[in-house]
Amino acid sequence: MTSQIPTLDIRRFTHPASPEDRQAFVDALGAAYREWGFAGIRNHGIPQARIDAAYAAFREFFALPDEAKRRYHVPGGGGARGYTPFGIETAKGSQHFDLKEFWHIGREIPEDSKYRSVMSPNLWPEEVPAFREVGYGLYQALDALGSQVLSALALHIGLPEDWFADKTDSGNSILRPLHYPPIPDGDVPNIRSGAHEDINLITLLVGASAEGLQVLSRKGQWVPFTADADTIVVNIGDMLQRLTNHVYPSTTHRVVNPPGPKAREPRYSVPFFLHPNPDFLIDALPSCITPDNPNRYPEPITAQGYLEERLREIKLM
Repeated sequence: MTSQIPTLDIRRFTHPASPEDRQAFVDALGAAYREWGFAGIRNHGIPQARIDAAYAAFREFFALPDEAKRRYHVPGGGGARGYTPFGIETAKGSQHFDLKEFWHIGREIPEDSKYRSVMSPNLWPEEVPAFREVGYGLYQALDALGSQVLSALALHIGLPEDWFADKTDSGNSILRPLHYPPIPDGDVPNIRSGAHEDINLITLLVGASAEGLQVLSRKGQWVPFTADADTIVVNIGDMLQRLTNHVYPSTTHRVVNPPGPKAREPRYSVPFFLHPNPDFLIDALPSCITPDNPNRYPEPITAQGYLEERLREIKLM
């Protein structure tokens, strides 16, 4: 089945042939997010060699013995940094934990930053020397790409192009290398990652190694979205849904076990969760409040307060 979710060329925004071409990209991106909450972004400028090097380091880490990986698990840390073992994170409302293990890389900030109390220093696995350089390099590349997507969305909803810039420059964003081990025979559910919406502003998914991502359409149908190798999947998270008063929906999605022999193969993916600065106040934008779409969130909340609320729901805090 061919996905109906659009894939767009971001060069039309960053290097447009004309002002009209740039506006056409903004219109197409906004329309995709209004309908799907998802879009593919191609010609994003992140070299495939950088992505491949990061994946190689991440695979090397996940291949380590369980005892070695658990050295980097921080009990009580909410999974904010380092390693989270298999069988902990659980989608909101799900009876089964997700079938995955992962690592979290966060933003590098000065020790005297006002955000240090809620943004811990990164951990780096000693067993994989390349992990830090390639992991944080990919983090920075996706952070920059995410900023370009937010600039286009700002224009689409009548904001200045740079509106998000000073609200995300110290964002508590996370790069999450993920490993879904092969699914064994037996009673284990066939859902590798339960149906959920993301917490943050936008999520950028780079180079998933296998099929499995499905997006829930407005008609209630699960639509597969396996992007081409040169495409990064970018979707709306709950914080942007709330900020835009649901103009951009945070669409439910899941990861299922693919059919046939692929069902017994591991799956790797690397999402980047782009967050606003911790003290950013998520308050519905006036331009997104109309008589037909009254304010659904009269009580604003800080990004950090909302994050902590959601982490408790998915059993990471």
